Amino acid sequence: MSDTRIEPFSDRSDVCGVTADGAAWLASAGTYPRSTLALWEECPDAPVVLPCGAAFDVVSAPAIFGRRMLDRLWGDGPGSGPVAMFRGRMLLFAAPGTAHRLPSLLQWEECGRTGAIPPLLCHGNGDAVTLPAPLPTRAAPTPFDSRWLVAPDTRHPWLPGPEILLWAAVRAARAAVRISIFPPADQDAKVYDVSRRR
Repeated sequence: MSDTRIEPFSDRSDVCGVTADGAAWLASAGTYPRSTLALWEECPDAPVVLPCGAAFDVVSAPAIFGRRMLDRLWGDGPGSGPVAMFRGRMLLFAAPGTAHRLPSLLQWEECGRTGAIPPLLCHGNGDAVTLPAPLPTRAAPTPFDSRWLVAPDTRHPWLPGPEILLWAAVRAARAAVRISIFPPADQDAKVYDVSRRR
């Protein structure tokens, strides 16, 4: 019987797992980075809560809208920093300070519009987020599994700022608008209930 255990933080080509450098970067956000790394070495499938504001901020979006933002970032933009799914929300890692600036940019952009961009939760200085385990689980993932979509793989990953995330949110909202070829229903039309006819 062969041992197929995954070695924690091996620098392999699996994009779903965090590399050793990526784990060191994530752990650097906490007060006790060595303790976090020791926990992950012992339990690589354990999620962890880390503070925001120093190494990174996190913008949390509903899963479908977050996927549209990620598509815009990679399809038409500069790409993204690390990205994770956690409990049905997409966590987009951003440059420190983004959580403070992005809400006012979104409010300015939404002036005169209603509901185009869903509420984005911005976690910055003084906040903490729960992150998925560094290594993927062996079971087939479900849509609501916590996992890394773009795992950290370096000690200094590129992180988008508030302007780039605003751009991605606006483009994602515009892409979500569907144009109908049918005219709107006539609100004054008379509707007859024929279900009670004999």
